[in-house]
Amino acid sequence: MMCWWANMMIGYALFPLFLLPLAAALHISSDALSRRDALRSTAAAVTGGGLLIPPSVSAATTETEVIDMDAINAARARAAAAPTTSAASSAGKKTPSISCIVPSPDPSPLLAIHGKGTNKIPRIGYSFYKTSPDQAARCTALALRAGVRHLDLAAQYGSNAEVAKTLKSYLDGGLSAVKLFDNEKEELLQYLDATSSAADDHATKTIAAGLAFRAKAAPPPDGLAGRRGRREGLFLSHKLSNAQQSTDVVAVRRAVKNAIAELGAQYLDLVSIHSPLTDKDRRLATYQALVDLRDSGFVKSIGVCNYGLGPLAELEAEFDKDLPAINQLELSPFNMHKDVVQWCGLHGVVVGCSAWSKLSGTDGPAEGWAVLADIAKNKGMAKAQVLVRWSLQKGYVCVPRSAAASKVERLAIAENSYGGVNTQDLGEGKSSFILSNEEMAVLDGLDVEYRSGKLGRIDGWTAEDIAGIDWDPTLII
Repeated sequence: MMCWWANMMIGYALFPLFLLPLAAALHISSDALSRRDALRSTAAAVTGGGLLIPPSVSAATTETEVIDMDAINAARARAAAAPTTSAASSAGKKTPSISCIVPSPDPSPLLAIHGKGTNKIPRIGYSFYKTSPDQAARCTALALRAGVRHLDLAAQYGSNAEVAKTLKSYLDGGLSAVKLFDNEKEELLQYLDATSSAADDHATKTIAAGLAFRAKAAPPPDGLAGRRGRREGLFLSHKLSNAQQSTDVVAVRRAVKNAIAELGAQYLDLVSIHSPLTDKDRRLATYQALVDLRDSGFVKSIGVCNYGLGPLAELEAEFDKDLPAINQLELSPFNMHKDVVQWCGLHGVVVGCSAWSKLSGTDGPAEGWAVLADIAKNKGMAKAQVLVRWSLQKGYVCVPRSAAASKVERLAIAENSYGGVNTQDLGEGKSSFILSNEEMAVLDGLDVEYRSGKLGRIDGWTAEDIAGIDWDPTLII
């Protein structure tokens, strides 16, 4: 299996004009309300070069955040003592010469994944996990306006029909045809536009982007050709629910085709199994159905979510030459899933991040959250942005989320996008939002293996599936 970077270099050599703008769904913590209690005008936010300085940078936080150097030093010490992936990679598994998970201080917006042909996933998307269906159409519109082109969907989320309403308008006529913007305040629209511009401008400063990125991101012409171009510029990821997993491969294929029809999407860029919480027979039969759909052109790439070493080993035994393109799971500095990430890196599987919910709540890792808050304050970022930026620099794909019921939530859609975490430019391609090696080491030292059971997350299962605070879907054998 060719590593993603090799695919990218071949693609660039043959036809460089195919880059476009860009999986842990982030909840907006309650302290964000005090930090951004009013929507500021952003008419002056678009500075030279079209780069955005968001409100959270200039707004002074009202909470007291004192840098706890003892906590930071303790975290740094834990990070230094932790085994590295390279040291652990001699466990007898296949070891490619270069891992397909490549950390970078300032990665370009796209990551090549394997599938039918060369497929490229935007590194930062938008997830509809826990987004109320009655807000889904509006959230889709705001995300598209902010430059997001990767939408993370699922049968369990129950929002595809509403998402499809905005998608149809966008695909038929571009952003100007999305009527939902008619009811938005002008300053919010300026903020979304500036964030989209920031993504475009920053991409020109990353490796192999430049004019290729602009060519792909440019609005296509009107008419049928324009619709096709807009569809090709989107990355639609869909997840099959546990109820849709079946030993009847025809039923699985029908479920995927129904999702394509509901979204009006012609095809899906990625379809994944949402969780391993069924049984081996259903998991493998469902995966085989996805392979068939990919080979017949209905799906470009196939993936899994919340898969630990047990279900991954099943796939390796049955589909060694056809492993998933991506494994999306609960992953943050507080639970880094080092064993799963190592397996994925050694097998050419991209890692996606999703659902860092309730980490800032009363049951969250309070000490580690305070360390993260110190870093966020020093960087002039929201804590959610630090988590997105951390995953970006680790080489993962991230799908943060936010609702649209409040001004703070609508702003967060833009803040946590690719443009939102690449908004302060210091020249020569350097962004002040880039986390230093020391800051990354501190965050990496916060791992306390914080389980999904403790979070109460139900992304791919129900509350009844959670067996206790130490329960986690990746522990399923």
